[in-house]
Amino acid sequence: MRVLLLSGGFALLFTLFLTPVFVRFFAKVGWGQFIRQDGPKTHFVKRGTPTMGGIVIILGIIFGYGMAHLVTGVRPTYSAILVIAIMVGLGLVGFLDDFSKIRQQQSLGLTPRAKVIGQVVVATVFSVFAVSFPNQNDQTPASLAVSFLRDIDWLTFAALGTIGSYIAFAIWTSLIVVSTSNAVNLTDGLDGLAAGSSILVFGAYVLISFWQFNQSCFSPFLDLDVEYKCYVVRDSIDLAAVSTAIVASLIGFLWWNTSPAKIFMGDTGSLALGGGVAAMAMFTRTELLLPLIGGLFVVLTASVVIQRLYFKMTGGRRVFYSSPLHHHYEIKGWAEVTIVVRFWLIAGLFAFTGAGLFYLEWLGR
Repeated sequence: MRVLLLSGGFALLFTLFLTPVFVRFFAKVGWGQFIRQDGPKTHFVKRGTPTMGGIVIILGIIFGYGMAHLVTGVRPTYSAILVIAIMVGLGLVGFLDDFSKIRQQQSLGLTPRAKVIGQVVVATVFSVFAVSFPNQNDQTPASLAVSFLRDIDWLTFAALGTIGSYIAFAIWTSLIVVSTSNAVNLTDGLDGLAAGSSILVFGAYVLISFWQFNQSCFSPFLDLDVEYKCYVVRDSIDLAAVSTAIVASLIGFLWWNTSPAKIFMGDTGSLALGGGVAAMAMFTRTELLLPLIGGLFVVLTASVVIQRLYFKMTGGRRVFYSSPLHHHYEIKGWAEVTIVVRFWLIAGLFAFTGAGLFYLEWLGR
């Protein structure tokens, strides 16, 4: 419990008090936001606002998690380090995208193909480590089975043989990571929207992973009469700790990211957060529950898909004034703060409905 509290405390202090330092530094080196021409016209006043704030978020997570373990003397776990590693890897892809926008002086950075290739490379490397180096209980951070609220025993890639299972798992991991990181990226369109929504999603994973720790099959204190309820999850308490660090780092960052934002997270932050969400879903064995926990991300991504498909099918007609969906309401005249707060509420309903369903499954056993 001390590790959870200290991880959150140190991460919060880092981003809350040091973000202004990074704002001044980013402004000094010219890392300012560019605005796409086809977006809402009200966004042009945001041009030049320091971006790449994802660097601050990631550093806050590393600082909070690292300091908590240093102070308590608890050793960092393999699973939590992998969560941070995929966030750093995807954050680097996002950084290259953000930096290319600044260098080319336009709102378009890496080509979509180049960005996806970068995401797939990171996801593939992550998939290899996620099912490697089993602990003393012969458990790896992820498993080769597809999961919903637990691993689905009959739906496993292990049936494909050693080589086939690893290839299939790498493809499955890439699908989850690329779709989730891009979904969070699409959510990052209004001041504080992606940060606030991600706080709620990672908050759900704090609850899930902490409960898995309390009901771990490897706990020496578990009542043998309820073993069928227990969870086969590795490093669950430390997954809760790293999720707490992410939540706290985002809260401190959100203080400066709310409207009018002093800094944007950029693709550096949104891709990293999407990777963290994907890793938590895989490590807590809730992959198929992820679309519910991150329901707002799904809705906003669906609005983009619907808009583009309808545009192509009808030769230029639109379902929404603009996509993703939050821009549609901007053009309709809704205040930015109103949209953000209402979308936060929707994100919270999705996230905690997912966490509630997870808990109800345990009660049902």
